[in-house]
Amino acid sequence: MSHRLKGQDWLTASATRAVMAALAAAGGPDCARFVGGCVRNALIGAPIDDIDIATVLTPDAVVAALKAAGLRSVPTGIEHGTVTGLSEHQPFEITTLRRDVSTDGRRATVAFTIDWVEDAGRRDFRLNALYADADGVILDPTGRGYDDAMAGRIVFVGEPEGRIREDYLRILRFYRFYAWYGRGAPDAAAVAACAALAEGVERLSAERVSKELLKLLAAPDPRPAVQLMDEAGVLGRVVPPTDLTLFEAMTAVSGDAVLRLSALLPADPARVAEVARRLRLSNAQRDRLVEAVSGKASPGLTDRQARTVIYRDGRQAFEDRVMRAWAAGGDPEAARRLLTLAQDWSRPSLPVGGRDLARLGLKPGPETGRVLKAFEASWIADDFPDHGHEDRLRALVSPA
Repeated sequence: MSHRLKGQDWLTASATRAVMAALAAAGGPDCARFVGGCVRNALIGAPIDDIDIATVLTPDAVVAALKAAGLRSVPTGIEHGTVTGLSEHQPFEITTLRRDVSTDGRRATVAFTIDWVEDAGRRDFRLNALYADADGVILDPTGRGYDDAMAGRIVFVGEPEGRIREDYLRILRFYRFYAWYGRGAPDAAAVAACAALAEGVERLSAERVSKELLKLLAAPDPRPAVQLMDEAGVLGRVVPPTDLTLFEAMTAVSGDAVLRLSALLPADPARVAEVARRLRLSNAQRDRLVEAVSGKASPGLTDRQARTVIYRDGRQAFEDRVMRAWAAGGDPEAARRLLTLAQDWSRPSLPVGGRDLARLGLKPGPETGRVLKAFEASWIADDFPDHGHEDRLRALVSPA
C-alpha cells in the first residue's frame, strides 16, 4: 500500500516546486525525492524546519541543473555530496545518494550511488529513511519506516551495534529521537546496543555531543530519554554523575534546554565551568550556567531584595536561580511572583558619575571611586530612588 503526504504547504510552495522542477529537468521525474525530517514530520503532524532532498544526480550535475533554472547554489558539503540550493531566498539541502565505503566511529568515507535502497541503508533510523516524490508519494525502502513514524518507534536501520560503530553519535541521536518522537517502550535492541557501546560517546567531538544533548533537552518531555541514558551509563559520560530529582522537577516547570542542563550539573560554579569548557559550550551558555549556580534566589525574597539581586547579577541569573529554587521545592506562587517582577522591572543605571562629583568640587582620583561606590550601596539599600541624588552625593563627599 502506498502512502502520500497531504495538506503540506511546503510541498506545493513555488520555491519547492522550482527546485524539484530544476532537478527533474536534468535527471527525470524520479531523480530527486524529499528525505528525512521533512517527510517524517509531515507524516506525524510535527513542524517542518528544513527541507532536505536526495537525488541520483552528482553534485556537479545538481549545480548545473540549478544554474540552468536560474537558481543559486552553495557548495556547503560538496565533498560529502551536499549542495544547498536557494529558491526565493529559501535553502534546500540537496544530497547525492550515498553508500558508506569506510567508517571510524566519527566520520564516514562515502561513494555516490543511484540506488535508493543503498542510500536508505546508511541512515540511522527507519523513520528517517523515508522519501517522498514531488507529489508527496512515499518511498519506504526499509519497509518499516512509515509504520515506525506513525507508531513512535525509534528503530535502527539494520543491526544496531553495527550502525552505532559507524558513528557513535547515533547513541545520542537515539535518545534525542526517542525524546522527541518516541512513544511507548523503547526498542530493546537499540537500548542494549547503546549501553554496550556507551564508551564510544567519549570518542566524539565535544561540539557534536553538546549540540545533540541540547537538542534532546529541548524536547517537550526529555525525562524518559534521560532516564534511559542514565541507566545505560551514557549520561555519566556526558555530564558528571548526578541524581535526577532536580532535573525531573525542572523539566516540569521549564522548557529551557540550558536551564534543564543546569539541573543536571552540580551546584558548584567551578565544576560547572569545567563541564561547560569540556563540552565546548558558547561563552554565553557557560556564563549562564555558572551564574545559575553561583547564588540563590529563594521564592521567599521580598520585592526589594529581588530588585537588589537583579541589579547586581542581572535578570537572566535571577530568573534561573528562581527556577532552580522552584524546582527544588520552593513555593510556586512565590516563584511566579518573583519571575513577574523580574519581567516588569527595568534595571536602572547608576544615576550619577564623575561629572556630578566634579561639579561638587571633587577632583578625579581614588576618592571619586570611593564616593561612587558608597553612593551605589546607599542607593541600592534605599531601593533605587529616582530623586535626591545630589544631596546623597554631598553627604558622601569628604570635606576638602
